[in-house]
Amino acid sequence: MFLPILQIESEELPKRAIVCGDPRRAKYIADRLDNARELAFSREYRIFVGEKDGVELAVVSHGVGSPGAAVCFEELIKGGVTELIRVGTAGSLTAELPTGSLVVSIASGREEGLTRQLVPIGYPAVADSEITDLLYRFANESGAKVGKGITVSFDAFFSGVEELPHKKYQKAGVIAVEMEIAALFVVASLRGARAGAIVAIDGFADADLATEYNPHNDTVSQAVDREIDAAIQAMVALGRKA
Repeated sequence: MFLPILQIESEELPKRAIVCGDPRRAKYIADRLDNARELAFSREYRIFVGEKDGVELAVVSHGVGSPGAAVCFEELIKGGVTELIRVGTAGSLTAELPTGSLVVSIASGREEGLTRQLVPIGYPAVADSEITDLLYRFANESGAKVGKGITVSFDAFFSGVEELPHKKYQKAGVIAVEMEIAALFVVASLRGARAGAIVAIDGFADADLATEYNPHNDTVSQAVDREIDAAIQAMVALGRKA
């Protein structure tokens, strides 16, 4: 089956995929695999396949924001991918998780618009428990400070006339904010796939905690390396169990 947006044949895809926002990060992840090769690069969707310890993996970039990312997730699952892990960055909502920490999402608030057009507002965006447990285990083994809890997905990155609802979610115990996890969890649930997510904290989303935002530093880079390693290890563990 030809996947017209990703611009690949479904037969080229393995059962497991690590997804990320940045096409450059997709290559960075793929470089950690054995026999990695690039299949396609269409719009924001850059696709590699390779293997690690005998387990075949795809690495696919999905761009920024839930609508475009959901297109990627839909086509991957339509193409036969059954397990997906998102790696990326997020803003912390708690002083307990400073820059350089890792967060494993167990569920996501749906403050983006995409999933509201797919399911009722009461439908939860929930991670697969086995994938979550594996990510949390390997993240802790990396030596990073690790949090596990509820995240929230927004569409807006910069505030406008309306204030972004950071405080509301902070009071509810949500620990980090990003832009695509809700779409991943909902699409995976709807289409019969399993999904998890791990993100590196690159600053504080809450204005009372935040200083100048600069995600391009060694602390964030080290956290990204650790989350990538955790995601690959989790995928290998899933593949060996299958």
